[in-house]
This record gives sequence, structure tokens and C-alpha cells, in this order.
Amino acid sequence: MKVVFLTTSYPREDADFAGRFAAELAERLRGRGVEVDVVAPGRFRDFGLAYGAGMVANARRRPWMVPPMLGSMARAVRRAARDADLVHAFWLPNAAVALLAGKPVVSTLPGTDMELARRAPQPAGWALRRVRIALPVAQAFAEQAHRLGARDVRVIPTGLDLPPEPGEQADPPEVLYAGRLSEEKGVEELAAASDGLNLVVAGDGPLRSLFPQTQGMVPRDELFALMARASVVVCPSRRDGLPVVCAEAMAHARPVVASAVGGLPDMVVDGETGLLVPPRDPAALRAAIDRLLADKELRRRLGLAARERIAALCDWDGVLDRTIQAYEDAL
Repeated sequence: MKVVFLTTSYPREDADFAGRFAAELAERLRGRGVEVDVVAPGRFRDFGLAYGAGMVANARRRPWMVPPMLGSMARAVRRAARDADLVHAFWLPNAAVALLAGKPVVSTLPGTDMELARRAPQPAGWALRRVRIALPVAQAFAEQAHRLGARDVRVIPTGLDLPPEPGEQADPPEVLYAGRLSEEKGVEELAAASDGLNLVVAGDGPLRSLFPQTQGMVPRDELFALMARASVVVCPSRRDGLPVVCAEAMAHARPVVASAVGGLPDMVVDGETGLLVPPRDPAALRAAIDRLLADKELRRRLGLAARERIAALCDWDGVLDRTIQAYEDAL
């Protein structure tokens, strides 16, 4: 079986968070005997829209660049799909382009695209009705896809490997944020809530100036070392899908304080595997962080439960089995 991946987000280096799940999925599918050809920026011209501030923000600032980028994407995916069995599109707008290749399309819906679908339900519904199988990463997005007319919807979360053993926490305790430093990630609320915290930041983005201590984008092994030291990991997003950083922190048996948005409640069960707070609420965010920092036993209990939940939810064998089954059914 030959599958073409179509994505506007793909890691450019080891320290790049962008599109990491698609890259990992491609590698592991190849290990299962699936031929995967990735069409990402570099195979088509993105005209500076794909990275930096992010696709949506860049497109708002330079909307005249969107049509030529879509044309370049369409040509690239048609060429790549000539001898392919199907196209796997990541992000719903890319699924609309993938349909132009004339092959069956399945589409991973990571969550940020479903916010766009809420604002523009007619074009989103047009694409979802034509995709053979929609693969949202979380239950909330599955329900939305059904409402928009998707025929076959199957939740497949991000796959993940568990580290052998959780690491030793730093003393004094560290609070870790890792990811993009941008508005949708809730970093303005984090900055407002961080006074006096021993906050470690690994990330970059348009709001970098809020965190002069940031280490920037770090390679995965360094990120995992930071998680192993952390007492608490924060994911204060205003909107999100099923962020890999949250899953990785839980795999390291670290309790997560997360906003109750998007796919985060699929992973973080309030009071069981972490603490959920309302988005855009710095006071609630700080209160949850302080609660965990003050109670080592609570951190231990939630962290171990988090690791068990991620082991069950994001096991790579299960993710691969369900993905390959979706391909076979789409054909």
C-alpha cells in the first residue's frame, strides 16, 4: 500500500515541534510495510505561510499568498498521488486540496482546524462529506465532525512511547511550559500567573518577549530531560487539539495543569490525572499550580495515574492498527 501524506506542518529539525506526530506516524507506518511519501513545505511552495506565526495568522496578514500556495500544494499532491492508493491529509483545509488528487482521502483532524470549521461550517462540511474517513484526535472533535456531515469518524489520538522510568524531580520544584509562545497557547495568562514561580520555558514564537528565560526550541532528548526534572507541566491553551507536549509530560508521570479546551480533557481528567482550569483565567491557573506544588503526594498520585492513562490512550501499536484499518476501509 502506498499513502501520500499532505501536510503544511512538518519538523524541519529535531528541535521543531511542528508536525512531529505526522513525522513519527510516517516512520512507524513504514516499519509496518506501508510506503509513505510526505508532501510538505519544500515539496510545494508555501510562500512563507506555513511556519513562523502559524498558518492561520500568516494567512490573515497575507491573504493574497493563499491561492498560489494552494495551487502549488494541489500540483504537488497530484504528482505524488499518481501511483498512490490514497492520500492522508493532516488538517481539514488540506483535505480539501487532497481531494483534487482524485484518490480516496482520509484526514486527521488535530483540533485547531475544527475551530476554523466552527467559523466556516459550509466549506468544512463540503470537505468532510467527501473525505472517506475522518480521524479526529479527540472525542470533542469527533462530535463536531459528525455534526458537519462526516460519514465515517474514528478517534485516533497521537501515538507515544513511554519512557522506561520517571525521572527525579528537581529541588526546588520546577514548573515547565514547553511549546509555541503564541496567543492561542495561553502564554499571556501563564506570564500573568508566574510571579515568583520557578518557571522553566522551552519554546519560541511571537510572544517570546514575555519569557526572557526561555531556552528556545530544544531537541527532544533535552525536552524529555526537562520533563523528567519538572514537578508540574502547564498547558494553558485558549484553544488546542491533543498537544503532544501534554501527552509526553503525562508519559513522564508528571501532573499537568491544563485548560479545559479542545482535546485536553481527553487526556487530563480533573483530579485524577491532573487539574483542569478555565481558559483565559490566570488566577485559576496559578491556584492549580500552587495546589500541586504544595502537595508532593498529590503530584505523585496524579502523575502515576497520568502515565497509566497515556499508556492506554496513546499506545503506538493501537494507533498504527487503527490507522492501517482506516486505510483499508477507505479503499
